[in-house]
Amino acid sequence: MKTEYKTKVRTVLFEFLQENPDRGFTAIDLLTYLQLNIEGVNKTTVYRNLDRLCEQGIIYKYREPEHEGWFYQYSTEHTHCNTHMHGKCSKCGKLFHIEDDFVNEFEKNVMDNYGLKIDFGKTLIIGICQACS
Repeated sequence: MKTEYKTKVRTVLFEFLQENPDRGFTAIDLLTYLQLNIEGVNKTTVYRNLDRLCEQGIIYKYREPEHEGWFYQYSTEHTHCNTHMHGKCSKCGKLFHIEDDFVNEFEKNVMDNYGLKIDFGKTLIIGICQACS
């Protein structure tokens, strides 16, 4: 296993993640934030770090229907984002981890009735959260 070095980029990147635990962001959002805090950061560094964090389960990578490109979210205590559903508020942008028992039942019903295995790592339910209703 490779040793992870604590670099200035990684330190500032984790500050960004901790400041935005319930919000999706793009690689460009992160690049902009890093460039405001560290001189000389480039896109390659950002994408390399995002890929590594996805592999480690620290961030969740997803697509939104109305946008091109990938969005990311800090997984906080959720290190297995490919095993449950995700919801997003279309008003405030907050992301939710949906891990209730009904998810397993829903997965079984979809498989039984349609022969479709759900890819939870790519599933996003869009609606309006209680705070915004």
